[in-house]
Amino acid sequence: MQSEGRHHTVAPATSESTPMRGTLIAIALIFFALFLLLPLVLVFTEALRAGLPGFIKAINEPDALAAIRLTLLVAAISVPANMVFGIAAAWAIAKYEFKGKSFVITLIDLPFSVSPVIAGLVYVLLFGAQGYFGGWLSNHNIEIIFALPGIVLATMFVTFPFVARELIPLMQEQGTGDEEAALSLGASGFKTFLYVTLPNVKWALLYGVLLCNARAMGEFGAVAVVSGKIRGFTNTMPLHVEILYNEYAFTAAFAVASLLAMLALLTLAVKALLEWRYGDQSAAGSGRH
Repeated sequence: MQSEGRHHTVAPATSESTPMRGTLIAIALIFFALFLLLPLVLVFTEALRAGLPGFIKAINEPDALAAIRLTLLVAAISVPANMVFGIAAAWAIAKYEFKGKSFVITLIDLPFSVSPVIAGLVYVLLFGAQGYFGGWLSNHNIEIIFALPGIVLATMFVTFPFVARELIPLMQEQGTGDEEAALSLGASGFKTFLYVTLPNVKWALLYGVLLCNARAMGEFGAVAVVSGKIRGFTNTMPLHVEILYNEYAFTAAFAVASLLAMLALLTLAVKALLEWRYGDQSAAGSGRH
């Protein structure tokens, strides 16, 4: 009979040898260089191929300016709308129990699994000239498809999970204790939300809004279907890049693409800052429970 005092040494799961660690790090760095860093460098190199005057000329071209304005306008409409939806959905799911909650969560995740092109086609089927509501909209001189409303609707569809998905886990982890304490002290529901719930989730909310905004400005598939790609009117920046590239205006195409790349880099910088702040707050919050 073996002694019960015998101890078995179990190697930790992360006890790779030094050569293995070096190999894994090298693979990660190679992938980073080839698939992230190199494309960015090429975009900015091609954008400046004609020099800074050529870059400025491409950006100041009327159709490019129209695409930039439209992209910013669509983001300015769709992001706040999705922020309101995300807060409401997260509040309902995290703070209340009701039948069909899991189904609602599944619906929120739907844009992650449905192709944006399909989403655009659905809106065309509903609001297009031959769609279900197309005749009524035409009789009342309401334009949705091939106009700003259709672009906003398509953008909202593909971006609405981002805010809700950042808030739901955090609100569920925090529970309802703080809100119940505020209500017991006489605070109204609105004041409880404004002074208790919102400060507890502010960094996650900002993080979700940031991701939503980045996706809204970079969306291509759904917007391409509902916009009609009318140059100078319904072209967003990604659509304008495609048109310029197809016309062999490579310098102009990369100039506009570099603006999107700069927005992406800015998003990464702000994202890192929010993760740092949000991580500290989350750790402090976990220590209170």
